[in-house]
Formats: sequence, C-alpha cells, structure tokens
Amino acid sequence: MSGKVKSRAAANADSMAGSVSCNERILRECHQLYTEADSGLITIASALGLSLLPPRKKITVMLMGNHSAGKSSFINWYIEEHIQRTGVAIETQGFSFITSGRKRESLTGNATLHLYPHFKPLQEFKGVSEYLSTEISTSKQKKFSLVTFVDTPGLVDGDMKYPFDVDQAILWLGELCDLVLVFFDPMGQALCKRTLNIVENLNQGNGDKLRFYLSKADEAGSESDRQRVMMQIVQELCKRPGLNKCGFDMPTIYIPNPNRPSRCVNQIEEACRTIERTINQTVQNTLNSVEKDCELIAEAVEKRLRGDSESCSYNRRARTQGCLFGMLGFLLPLFLLASLILGSLSRDVLVLAMGEDGTETLSLYLTPLARLWQLVPEQQCLYVCLGLGALSLILLVLARISFRTRLTLSGRQKKQLLQRRDYVQEVVKQKKRQLYEEYLRQSVGDQDMA
Repeated sequence: MSGKVKSRAAANADSMAGSVSCNERILRECHQLYTEADSGLITIASALGLSLLPPRKKITVMLMGNHSAGKSSFINWYIEEHIQRTGVAIETQGFSFITSGRKRESLTGNATLHLYPHFKPLQEFKGVSEYLSTEISTSKQKKFSLVTFVDTPGLVDGDMKYPFDVDQAILWLGELCDLVLVFFDPMGQALCKRTLNIVENLNQGNGDKLRFYLSKADEAGSESDRQRVMMQIVQELCKRPGLNKCGFDMPTIYIPNPNRPSRCVNQIEEACRTIERTINQTVQNTLNSVEKDCELIAEAVEKRLRGDSESCSYNRRARTQGCLFGMLGFLLPLFLLASLILGSLSRDVLVLAMGEDGTETLSLYLTPLARLWQLVPEQQCLYVCLGLGALSLILLVLARISFRTRLTLSGRQKKQLLQRRDYVQEVVKQKKRQLYEEYLRQSVGDQDMA
C-alpha cells in the first residue's frame, strides 16, 4: 500500500471515529423518531389508519448533462476518491448511486433497489434495472456523509440508442431528487437537444431544484471564447418559454489541477455551497415535517376519541329506546292476558287465589282495561286480540333493532390513545424543539435564542 493510500485510509478512520456533524445527527435522530419499533411515529400513525414516510437521512443530488460534461469527474473531486470512471467516451451508461458507508463496496441493480426502496418504481421502466448500480465509499470529505449522488448517462443526439427510456427515467428521478445539477461543457455538446428537452420538462414542476453550470470552463480557450459559449447556451435556453426567466445564473467550474493552472474563474466551491444549502433546507424541512406529523397524529387521536364519545351517546339512546320498546312489547300481551283472566274468573275465585287485598289491587289497575274491552263488539274481539299481538311483535322487533349498538373503545384502548397523544405532544415535540435549537445554535449566538 502506498503512503498516499495509507494516509487517506488513516484520515477516513479518524473521521469516522470522531463525532458526526450536527446536521447528520439531527437527520438520523429524526429518522429514528419515525422508525422506532414500538413508539415510532410510523407505528403510532399506522394504528390510527394514517400512512407516514420516514425522512431520509441524506439528500439526493442528481447530475445530468451531455456525455463528457464532467459529471463523474465532479463526483470524484467532491469525495476525493476516484470512484467513477471518466473519459471522453460515454463511460456512464446507466444510473450510478454514489453514497458514503462503512466500507468500499459495489452493488448491482437488485441490491441498489433494496438499499433505496423509494426508487423501486424505476423497475417499471423497461431495461433500467440492469443498468442500476451503487458505489459505496468510505470518504467523509466535505458534506458527502449527507449526500447521495446520482450519476446519469451522458446525453447525446442522433442515432445513439439507449437500452431504456433515458428521458423518462431522468424525469422521474428528478421528481424525487432534492437537487439537480445540469452540466454544460464548452466542447461542442453544450447545445445537445436531448439535454435541453429534459431540462425544459424538469423545469415545469421542479424548476427550484435546477442549477446550471458551465463545466470544464478551463478548456474553453480564452475569456472571450468562454463568454461566447455561455451566450450561445443562454440564447438556446431562452428560446424555450419555460427556461426564459430572470435571475438566470450559470457559474463556470472546472476540476482544479495544480499541475495545470488556469486564469479562468473557478466557481466550483459555489456548487459545494449549493449542496450545503440544500442540506440545511432539508434539515429544516425534516424538523417541520416532524411537527406537522405530530399534529396530524394528535388530531387523529382527538377524532377517534370524539367518535367514540358519539358512539357511546348513541348506544345509550339506543339502549333506552330498546328497553322502552321491549317493555311495551311484553306488557301489552300481559295486560291482555290479565284482562281476559279478570273477565273470565269470578270474584270468589280471585279472592281465593290472591286474597282480598290482591284482588282489590288487581281490580284497581285492570278495571279501566276491562271497561275498554267492554266497548269492543264481541264479534271484533278476536281481531283486536290479533292486532294487539301483532303490535306487540312489532314492538319486540323494534326493541331488537334498537339494541344494535356501535363498537366503542375499551378503557385500555382509550388509555393507549391518550398515552400516544401525550407521547407525541410532549416527548416527540420536545425532542423536535431541542433538535431545532441545536440546529440554530450553529448559526446564531445564545443571546439570540428565545
């Protein structure tokens, strides 16, 4: 092993042994708030019928442009490791994901989709799966630990045949990526129509993600030559309505080479700052998402508890109605039977069976009913009895229907809901506030913190 490689390995080992950056730790802890097995937000939301996605621990930066535009060279420079092949030929024929990890490793298509499940819909593009790969590097240079680069195939016009629909695949990836760096090189391919068409389509819904760069600016010749190339690119872009906007910026960048100094202004650090700003914005968005998802869960719990309270009130009314209908359904035939008995038996028999007091009491309550029976013609008594029997049956059926109640939460389920709501409102939100304070302390002083 050469001394340079040894020093590089030692530097990476020291870097990994040290503490991670504040942003990296915040994203990891936010991800953990969602994915904990028992108390994660995803588990809690799933129990409430909600679907939440965990925040990613890294941002995704896609590089696109014509072939030999310097996309792979930029990645190699950023991570300070020769991980992507470079050259004038079309070296990148598929999609390569470059990310940081514990050891150097290369993954194929299936392993790549297993590592990045949110990219699995790429399988729907015929032929793409065979041209997916992942390169895992141990580099900790710059902000690489928080970045996953997506190196796309070099784009060319003419009869060049791709093994898959490269235009649609890039457009789909552009929807998921957090940042899209578009490289135009000054060596005759900057005005590639395929590149411009994809950029125009990406701009329609993801214009805020696009950043344009004139790559290999040191190979453009003199300053006047560079200005001419940039004017040509800008003019071509402005011909397209979606790209004709104010504030258009295209920094000149190239890979620094101490053996070949150049007077051309190199703004490659601006690309690094753009990546860093995207990381910062992603951290803020992630923390804001934690707050929103906590509110969503709390609202779902309150809605579930309100629904349970309404169900309990409905069940009480239903039971009251059921009891009322049931009592009427049973009492009607009982009174009918009692009135028939009172009318058919002599008083002496009743006194003998129930005693004088019992007979008097029964007569007191059933005499009005007996008088009503006397009003009914004798030939209609049978029909009245059948009608009262049918009414009693109807009342019993209504009682049975009324006793159909709604499902309600048990005391244990209510307690679990309240515990989850309190956990989200008190523990998770408090953790989010602490993480936000730590994030802000990177930029502002203690005296500015509320």
